[in-house]
Amino acid sequence: MSAPNNVTSAPDGPEPELIARARAGDREAFATLYYEHYRLVYSFLLVRTRNRHLAEDLAQEVFTRALRRIDGYVWQGTAFAAWLITIAKNLYLDELGRGRTRLETPVAEFPDPQVPGRGPESLALRELDAVEAHETVRTALHTLNAQQRHCVQLRFLDELTAQETALAMGRSVGAVKALTHRALQKLRRPAGTVTV
Repeated sequence: MSAPNNVTSAPDGPEPELIARARAGDREAFATLYYEHYRLVYSFLLVRTRNRHLAEDLAQEVFTRALRRIDGYVWQGTAFAAWLITIAKNLYLDELGRGRTRLETPVAEFPDPQVPGRGPESLALRELDAVEAHETVRTALHTLNAQQRHCVQLRFLDELTAQETALAMGRSVGAVKALTHRALQKLRRPAGTVTV
């Protein structure tokens, strides 16, 4: 049986024990935490950087920083994975701020005059459609509450699995599926519809 989401004491299970051992300097305990959470951190960074090598480098730096700061980690009602994702997010934002990350935009092939629909006008219209779609998604997400929005972002924009999302949010897989279902139901509802 899972604990309610508002419980702020440390959860039962092996992870709090591993964290306590890692805080005491046990390298094997930290290695176990590393192997359990590396894929989640790497996936999170890969989606954002779109660069395997950079995502690997940043993921290593996440765990280096986590190891340096593990003695300051205190259970605050969220999973250890959420702490790692926060470090990853800050590292990614630092990387963007340094301007070292360049988002690559594929250049369209030279248009073939014999093939209709591949000219500059068509490409410009496709880009405009993409911008409008992005704005529509952003507006729709703001109709959700914070937990639903966070869940949808992790599941669909960050492309995490239900299990990875559960780890990142400090919730059970069932809770993530329920949040996702409610969020999608709310997004499907036409604007202005009131439910009782």
